[in-house]
Amino acid sequence: MLDTGSLIVFGVIVLLALVVFVSSIRIINEYERGVIFRLGRLIPIRGAGLRFIIPFGVDRLVKIDLRVITLEVPPQEIITKDNVTTKVNAVIYFQVVDAQRAVVQVLNYINATSQISQTTLRAVLGQSTLDELLAERDVINQKLQKIIDDETEPWGIKVTRVEIKDVELPSTMQRAMAKQAEAEREKRAKIINADGEFQASQTLANAAQVISSQQGALQLRFLQTLVEIGVEKNTTIILPIPLELIRPILDAEGLRTGTKPPPPPAKRTPA
Repeated sequence: MLDTGSLIVFGVIVLLALVVFVSSIRIINEYERGVIFRLGRLIPIRGAGLRFIIPFGVDRLVKIDLRVITLEVPPQEIITKDNVTTKVNAVIYFQVVDAQRAVVQVLNYINATSQISQTTLRAVLGQSTLDELLAERDVINQKLQKIIDDETEPWGIKVTRVEIKDVELPSTMQRAMAKQAEAEREKRAKIINADGEFQASQTLANAAQVISSQQGALQLRFLQTLVEIGVEKNTTIILPIPLELIRPILDAEGLRTGTKPPPPPAKRTPA
């Protein structure tokens, strides 16, 4: 049988073995990769699952997340190509494609990506006008994505997308743009109104030409006007009637009574 001292020693050994075993266990998730340094030297990368390392400072495990990271770039004060001061912020989507380079080549890949994004945003937007910034965001987004991706590629970073979120304009510029938009709308309204008047006048001129070329068309139009006016609830309507419409009646009355109807008015010749 073991004496008490032997039991204590055995217990201590078991406890130390248990501590070493627990300290050497590492669990790497499916979306992670483990970069291990053994006495400062890089060893092959570890994939997902249960992994064992040498504890007590011999091995150092750095876990790298391979999921897409959403990084918001804080508002940057930009002076555009046409000397307009504005504040622009953006959002960047990137992920680590090489965990080893993300650890070895850069101290903090998230902070480094943020800093290079800010400087690139100011540089690219400073070469664009305000109209381009407002109307051609897709083109600018693609240009930003390509430049930032090229800069972060040595770090094992892949920038998948860059989006400009908000463009903050000064109040004076907002008022000027509002006046410009209002003037543009007024110009379009005047053009449409003038075009409508031109078409109406053209139609009236065509109608007048048709009426003047057809015998009796004027009298028919006059009678149609009388019918339209008669629809209204009027008791008395006084209209000048052309003498040509009632001359046959006057001629017939003159033959019956033996009186001579008044002659038609003489046409005036220009002096």
